[in-house]
Amino acid sequence: MTALDKMKEIAALLKRGGIEDPAREAEMLITGILHISRTELYAGDISVREDVSRHITDIAVRRTMGEPIQYLIGQVLFYGLTLYVGKGVLIPRPETELLVDETIQQIGLRASPLTILDLCTGSGCIALALARHLTEAIVYGVDSSEAAMVYATQNALANDIRNVRFKLGDLFGPVGSLRFDCIVSNPPYVRHDEIETLQVEIREHEPVQALDGGRDGLDFYRKIFRDAAPHLVGNGIIILEMGFGQAAAIREIAMRSGFTGVNVIKDFAGIERIIAAER
Repeated sequence: MTALDKMKEIAALLKRGGIEDPAREAEMLITGILHISRTELYAGDISVREDVSRHITDIAVRRTMGEPIQYLIGQVLFYGLTLYVGKGVLIPRPETELLVDETIQQIGLRASPLTILDLCTGSGCIALALARHLTEAIVYGVDSSEAAMVYATQNALANDIRNVRFKLGDLFGPVGSLRFDCIVSNPPYVRHDEIETLQVEIREHEPVQALDGGRDGLDFYRKIFRDAAPHLVGNGIIILEMGFGQAAAIREIAMRSGFTGVNVIKDFAGIERIIAAER
């Protein structure tokens, strides 16, 4: 059987299993598991051994049962980087690329050397994307999850990004008295009582600690704005991702914490997604 034939078989299996976009996911599974490009796949001349074919079918069945496809193939594309992901680390979302865009735009023209802190770094996606594009900067990534630190470190090595430092711990604790030009974060922001309403791929597989933002979803924003001032240089800024409908409350938190120039940026869907503030 060719890889292309196997993809068609898997697409049919995924469709029967209720997967929303079976053709795209079948392509992702085949190229990800076989480590081939889309061009090689559609050339139609790559054969699949019987044992490998059975393995692909087993993986596809797991997908129909709710396992995230990114975990099944073990990687995800984010801001031009191929990142390893798996159990215990949040899967980077496309909308988080807007946070990277906004950060590069706001601090990219500042004089070097820049220092950046990424809180709740997870897979390291934000820290690594910034470090890759701001080559003169030193980027720190902090997370309280040991699993996240393993993935973040692996991703730095795999992408040969050397101007990043990952530290295990809670928020500002691991960076001591260091000060930064910019603090960024995509913190947990799902309300605690909403966790059980999330898609099965999220609620049963992704780490709850990377999702749960407390009773109103704002716990981490309060902590970050409360404790950020000693860790920012004089004209330092905070740039954070946020959830739907949270902009007004987070703006109030920022202003009460002494931050000014608060700016809210919408994503491509028109949702208020990013908040930036200066101390």
